Amino acid sequence: MAQYIEFTPEQKERAATIDLEEFLLRQGEKFIKSGREKRLASDHSITVRGCEWFDHASNEGGRAVSFVQKYYGKSYVEAMSMLLGESMEPVYPQAKKQEQVDQKPFAPPVPNANMHRVFAYLLKTRGLDADVVSYFARRKLLYEDAAHHNAVFIGTDEGGCPRHAHLRSTNSFGKAFRLNVESSDPRYSFHHTGTDGSLYVFEAPIDMLSYISMNPRQWQEHSYVACCGTSPIPVVQMLKPDTQIVYLCLDNDDAGHKASERMADLLHERGVMTERLVPELKDWNDDLLHTQKEELVPCLSL
Repeated sequence: MAQYIEFTPEQKERAATIDLEEFLLRQGEKFIKSGREKRLASDHSITVRGCEWFDHASNEGGRAVSFVQKYYGKSYVEAMSMLLGESMEPVYPQAKKQEQVDQKPFAPPVPNANMHRVFAYLLKTRGLDADVVSYFARRKLLYEDAAHHNAVFIGTDEGGCPRHAHLRSTNSFGKAFRLNVESSDPRYSFHHTGTDGSLYVFEAPIDMLSYISMNPRQWQEHSYVACCGTSPIPVVQMLKPDTQIVYLCLDNDDAGHKASERMADLLHERGVMTERLVPELKDWNDDLLHTQKEELVPCLSL
């Protein structure tokens, strides 16, 4: 017989308003900062803020109790007990009431007078093809920001207006800095629109450019999108009536495989054929650098 416990309205509200960030940290989860929200490191499509969560892949969300039910496979009673404990008193702190903050208008970083640091980083450190980098730079879709000399990857809407900006530090040492500029529209991340009905999907802009560098033949005929994470939102935005196949080129790790499965299910529901392309190493830039290193060894031995 299923366990039945009648919870008071106060207990229901306390459980629902548990601070999800603190709860998940105690479960061993890690976070990636995403604007005013935190993104799960183990599943980049999920963001949490206070007691609220949202899954950008399945387009659903809620508060703490529903999160525990969905992502820990718990019944309602089990979720309540997990959050409140046997004493039915809060085990975790309550989320602070979120202040209503008006969203700032999107403003891409101010470009630097030149791209010396970004070109050096992308070509020498990341091994990208100079012609490919120059293609996006000439179209103002890739530049160096004046304030911190980060690489800026711009995503535009159908009219060519910038709507999204992803920053990537050019430091070759220490922890890499990655950030989507506040108020970026997730539909319009860094991309290229081709004409042959194929779409290649990547997590990071540098992986997208790495793949193109390794496969330069008639690359401009294909469409490409870097999700700047694993959300399917920009992928759906890139679909056109003539899209015949989507190549899922996400990272060769657990998060990349899971995100690819979710995207494939979503696209199949829309009648779009998919194929998984997996880098041999963790990502396409690792593959590019490894290939260049192997090509260099025979030359040095001559």
